[in-house]
Amino acid sequence: MPPILNAQTISKAFGAAPLFRNISLTVSEGDRIGLIGPNGAGKSTLLSVLAGIQSPDSGEVAARKRARVAYVAQDSFYPAGLNVRNVLERALSEAHIAEDDREGRLRELAGRTGFIELTAEAASLSGGWRKRLAIAEALVISPDVLLLDEPTNHLDLTGIRWLEELLENAGFATVIVSHDRYFLENVANEIVELNRIYPDGLLRVRGKFSRFLEERQSWLESNSREQESLRNRVRTEIEWLRRGPKARTTKSKARIDTAQQMIRKLADMDSRSTVNNAGIDFQASDRKTKRLITLEDISYKIGDRTLFENLSFVFTAGTRVGLVGANGSGKTTLLRLLREEIEPTSGEIQRAEFLKTVYFSQLREIDPTLTLRRALAPDGDAVIYQGRQIHVASWAARFLFTGEQLNQPVERLSGGERARVLIARLMLEPADLLLLDEPTNDLDIPTLDILEESLLEFPGALVLVTHDRYLLDRISTIVLGLDGNGSAAQFASYSQWEDWQAESEAPKSATAPRADSASAPKQESKKKLSYLEAREFATIEQRVEEADARLIAAHAHVEDPTVSIDATALQQALVELEAAQHAIDTLYTRWAELTEKAG
Repeated sequence: MPPILNAQTISKAFGAAPLFRNISLTVSEGDRIGLIGPNGAGKSTLLSVLAGIQSPDSGEVAARKRARVAYVAQDSFYPAGLNVRNVLERALSEAHIAEDDREGRLRELAGRTGFIELTAEAASLSGGWRKRLAIAEALVISPDVLLLDEPTNHLDLTGIRWLEELLENAGFATVIVSHDRYFLENVANEIVELNRIYPDGLLRVRGKFSRFLEERQSWLESNSREQESLRNRVRTEIEWLRRGPKARTTKSKARIDTAQQMIRKLADMDSRSTVNNAGIDFQASDRKTKRLITLEDISYKIGDRTLFENLSFVFTAGTRVGLVGANGSGKTTLLRLLREEIEPTSGEIQRAEFLKTVYFSQLREIDPTLTLRRALAPDGDAVIYQGRQIHVASWAARFLFTGEQLNQPVERLSGGERARVLIARLMLEPADLLLLDEPTNDLDIPTLDILEESLLEFPGALVLVTHDRYLLDRISTIVLGLDGNGSAAQFASYSQWEDWQAESEAPKSATAPRADSASAPKQESKKKLSYLEAREFATIEQRVEEADARLIAAHAHVEDPTVSIDATALQQALVELEAAQHAIDTLYTRWAELTEKAG
């Protein structure tokens, strides 16, 4: 059977800046493609070209005869006055579904997407529920391929698990632009990275995201070896060319042409392989006190509803809290309490004197009419960072902005670029406490890696609200879970929170829109390896072998006659032997745990 979509040698540019050139991509039955790449690579544009919303500058996109293609944009908005039922009825009408079938189809879609209240106004829904509604609209046509642009950005963790289950069990193909690494690991069966470093403009790897990382690393290493070999050959040819006409009169013109081709090829490889990363490093204050904020039996109510009750917690320097819970469970309310925007209904909050708090809002509040120059440096052409004056152009370059962008308005920046502007502004403020509300939305994976390293090195306290489970697992020293019905509990990891949620007798979601008679499909807890655990499991056998070799070497060292007669050397060798034995015992125990969990 031919591909559902077949894009051949397509190119697209905005103005003089090319997004991608001469790339080819097919989407076939059963494909679940995760589309990734750096900010500005053209992922969203490529998705809209595949959807037929934009046309390529060159090349063509062919769809299989009678193929149905559905597209869900990053942001979903609805006019006032329409409720959930109205939106779905309109979609069913536009899809020319027979009137006799519409009510049953509507209820099936509502149940499938988790809506319990069809009279809820669409415009007033949270971002996550608007995203569910947009997906429900897309499913009306029973698509052959569903194109999703950053679908997890507005979904809470429960919503992401729902979407994972929906896509895993779907009969249609999908192409998903996402930077959520756990989501990609769980859903995608192929990864495509759109990136100018590749000769074809993209790298396509069949398998999970972890498999893609392995293949990408192999490609980078191979490319680096080829680049170095070519560099050596070019060096030789340049020396030959420099000898002058007399020294090479017997040489063929073909060699001169070949040398020129090699030089151009190396320049092209060097140009493509130049990768810039954002420089992210939050400033800490010089505070010596360790205890920053103490919550003592605090409660907060909205009307008759209690978000959390008798919550006690101590924030100290070095504490990294992952704050989790469904949309509406009280995460933003708790951040507002920490920022002193509101007061608790009961209980007490004690703060260290002159506490410096820096807040990253998921709303990305920047005046869109400001130029990038003024957004980065409001008071002049320089900023003060860690006691040093830095010119705004250098500060912008640190966050991957060009000099040409400095005079452009913020409204012309992409979502990822706006996020980098906010991070650049926050880095100028010394902080004891970082409050980060969905900082990862729209950031590409390389920038996420840099952000993670910066947060791990930040010496103060931080509270992280994010749907990025990889970031939660990597950053959090403790997870604070809210159920939205008054309960709050502390966990060692996100997976513990998931287990607690699955076992909880509490209603699924106090904030879910209710439906006439349709109910949300029940989520079943799956005991499986997380993304980090899967990567650990993939390499643990090799690490056991390496640890075993170290243990054998440590035994041999202890038994060495020259060591056994030297008391100091023998003592050191025994310490090394004990450490090697402990390491391999720990690895074997962990191997057994992962094997049991993997089934």
